[in-house]
Amino acid sequence: MPEDKKRRTIGMGNMKVTIWGSRGSLPASITAEQVRDKIFKALEASQNYQLKTTKEINAFIESKVPFSVKGCYGSNTSCVEIRGGKDHVLFDAGTGLRDFGNHIIRAAKGPDSFHILLSHLHWDHLQGFPFFIPAYIKDNRINFYGCHENLKAAFFNQQSPPYFPVPLTAMSADLQFTQLEPEKEYDIGGFRIKGMEQNHPGKSYSYCIKKGDKKIVYSTDSEHKENVDDRSYPFLQFIKNADLLILDTQYSLLEAIYTKENWGHSSNIIAVELAVKAGVKHLCMFHSEPVLGDETLDKILEDTKRYAELYADSYSLKISLAYDGLKIEV
Repeated sequence: MPEDKKRRTIGMGNMKVTIWGSRGSLPASITAEQVRDKIFKALEASQNYQLKTTKEINAFIESKVPFSVKGCYGSNTSCVEIRGGKDHVLFDAGTGLRDFGNHIIRAAKGPDSFHILLSHLHWDHLQGFPFFIPAYIKDNRINFYGCHENLKAAFFNQQSPPYFPVPLTAMSADLQFTQLEPEKEYDIGGFRIKGMEQNHPGKSYSYCIKKGDKKIVYSTDSEHKENVDDRSYPFLQFIKNADLLILDTQYSLLEAIYTKENWGHSSNIIAVELAVKAGVKHLCMFHSEPVLGDETLDKILEDTKRYAELYADSYSLKISLAYDGLKIEV
């Protein structure tokens, strides 16, 4: 299978995951200069090849051009969709929610039900909702869930003057807000879902999502300290034997331990160690630092794979790095 197709769809199964937003803290734009640089590198790499047909050009791109040149890790903040039934289930409402909404509008299938679970209430996890077009359409139903008691107030305030011209009350869809209890399992949108408190300023919650015998854990904005080495560390049990772990890896190990300690984020090194200890099958690194370019993220992905081989050479851990548009089937 060509490399870019491998990146678009990984694995097969009955839960379909789409990453609509993968960046942390704030959106990361791509500039005209960066696009030009990608074109230059692709043309430079093609000089030793006789590419005369469309088929030859596509084969060259798929096999010879790195992802950092032919693709992009994206610019949107956190939003992940998991499909396993009729309703739409999403985790966080960052700017990726806007692209998801536009996708739904293009499909034009009539009234829809959406379930949006919030990890926490920091702006980069809410800021896409004012631009979520399905929220302006009558007969759509949008259900918000989270473990924070001020869930509705956060969305109401975000769209109050002077921050936004359209108030939450002007949205025509039916908006419902439900506060969840951590560690309690709920049936939401065809899944069994349970939240767990994490170490992050203002509190953040990870979610364990199950359907049949499959298990996904969505865990962004979480900091793991020295107690990760303890086998009784509660998070290890929470992610145990997960088919897919989507985990915050915004910082390098040095940043996470020293310069940005207590900022509430983790590293690729800690992610690998947690995944191996818990018997995770697939680690998807998430919430990437917005200042990092595509080439740097490509290198981080390869370095992480090498570290995993050194850390546990007998354990087969699949590792990917989230980007806008990535699809994973579990």
